[in-house]
Amino acid sequence: MDFYNFYTGKEFEAQEFLGAHVSKEGTTFRTFAPAASHIAVIGEFNEWTEAPMHKIHDGNFWECMIAQAKPGMMYKYRIYRQDGTFIDHADPYAFYSEMRPASASIIYDRSTLQFHDEKWLRKRRNSLQSPLNIYEIHIGSWRKKTEEEDGWYSYGELADILVPYLKENGYNYVELMPLCEYPCDASWGYQATGYFSPTSRYGTPEGLCEFVDKCHQQEIGVILDFVPVHFAVNDYALWNYDGTALFEYPNSAVGVNEWGSCNFMHSRGETCSFLQSAAYFWLKEYHFDGLRMDAVGNLIYWQGNPGRGECKPAMQFLQVMNQGLKDRMPDVLLIAEDSSSWIGVTKPVSEGGLGFDYKWDLGWMNDTLAYFSAEPQYRTGMYHKLTFSMQYFYDEHFLLPLSHDEVVHGKATILQKMGTEYERKFPQARALYMYMYAHPGRKLNFMGNELGQLREWDEKREQDWCILEYPIHDAFHRFMKDLNKCYLENPALFQEDYSRDGFCWIDCHQEEKNVYVFQRKCISQTILAVFNFSDRVQEYELPDMMDRKLKLLMDSERDIYGGSAGSVMNEKGDGKSGEVNRNLLTLPPFSGRYYIQE
Repeated sequence: MDFYNFYTGKEFEAQEFLGAHVSKEGTTFRTFAPAASHIAVIGEFNEWTEAPMHKIHDGNFWECMIAQAKPGMMYKYRIYRQDGTFIDHADPYAFYSEMRPASASIIYDRSTLQFHDEKWLRKRRNSLQSPLNIYEIHIGSWRKKTEEEDGWYSYGELADILVPYLKENGYNYVELMPLCEYPCDASWGYQATGYFSPTSRYGTPEGLCEFVDKCHQQEIGVILDFVPVHFAVNDYALWNYDGTALFEYPNSAVGVNEWGSCNFMHSRGETCSFLQSAAYFWLKEYHFDGLRMDAVGNLIYWQGNPGRGECKPAMQFLQVMNQGLKDRMPDVLLIAEDSSSWIGVTKPVSEGGLGFDYKWDLGWMNDTLAYFSAEPQYRTGMYHKLTFSMQYFYDEHFLLPLSHDEVVHGKATILQKMGTEYERKFPQARALYMYMYAHPGRKLNFMGNELGQLREWDEKREQDWCILEYPIHDAFHRFMKDLNKCYLENPALFQEDYSRDGFCWIDCHQEEKNVYVFQRKCISQTILAVFNFSDRVQEYELPDMMDRKLKLLMDSERDIYGGSAGSVMNEKGDGKSGEVNRNLLTLPPFSGRYYIQE
């Protein structure tokens, strides 16, 4: 490890020096704890008695080698403070951890990790012209092996059922909610204790390796949710690690956030080196294809509040980390979950941006769900909630998310948001998703949304797969499969997402009708998207400019999707030898259609 880089926040492989490292002679333990008075290693190999560590380098690092310490054995660091008290801490750089609620670190030999995904890695590309259809899951509640609290599938077992499901349903990426070891199931992994340790809930590091490998064998990319903003307050982990605020701010005004957890102190180089080493570790060691960074707005602004001003140290950390990751692995995806309006999140660092590839469009999400949650008679006044997104869309490379955050805490599921009447929810949800998949931007959908889930997500229960026994849900699921595949197979829907040539409004001033019409275009294809978001059948005459032949590509109201199977066009003769007026469309209520313009 380069010690200068470590202190200045430029190190990307601190874990190669710090942590527990196995050799023929035994295991070498190293930790960074400048304020500790003395430290000992305790573990299974010494019956949890103290093996003293000694200072090395500049006195801020501690080390010892224990011959009896073998892979699979548990350990902790007993860190004595200046006042003589001590706390037994898990290793911040541990590669594996004990199953919660226990908290010991586990010695792990990383040389056992094996991949067979060379073909995938050779062809992996980060291209703005490629489709990106992400299925977000929480591993513990997609499916469960048993109804017991801990009745989870292991990483490898889950891959055997999830990967075929992803292929069948038309997703080419899966995004895993955080897997860095964490103590509380209800935090979903967003309050971590082990930044280099895959959670033991679902098995071993080899199991996670097997999961990613099986995805890659079937050309499914894997994105990991990563949390560089804050960490869990548990006293055995990072909090007050050496008896002082080593990773966090010493002042609670900026040190504690809205989630009740500790904010990382990004003005400290050692903290930055810790985080960016962890980020690089998951990409390099486990072959993840990208990272979704949580709560980036809390790094742009102090405590996420624009009124408190920009947080320059955290923004600099993002720039150094993202640029460093791209220098090392240019083909991985870096995605920001950011609710702020700060412009430049997806600009290159060289141009003053933060260097992300994509940013979640949470403005689009909020406006869209507000519109579809309103009863149809009120949508006239909300009409331009669905046109506003294109006024700012080209400011960033946006990704459209309907994520876990939208189906919890009393917000209701996506389907449940669609008005009050049960059977009217389905055509509205189909129309919403057709609008989403025609709108420029990459796509993300949370597990269960594709089933028409009615119950809010609960991390303790698997998805309600039994609802597919009901024809209306089964039909909705079929619709989602076909829509996903339509998106992946038609380049006009993704190839020019971030070019102004790829999108064109044909009609966005039908406020009374709640009709919207736009084109998606690429060099090889033009698709016309037509939507009627009102609750009544309407005739709509396309403008005279639309004189090209239309071929129906997808209709949300097909009977196989549970729709009304309404007529595609009004085929009234125009008085000229019975010719069909192909510019006059009859639009069922709550409907969407894609036409290929030939």
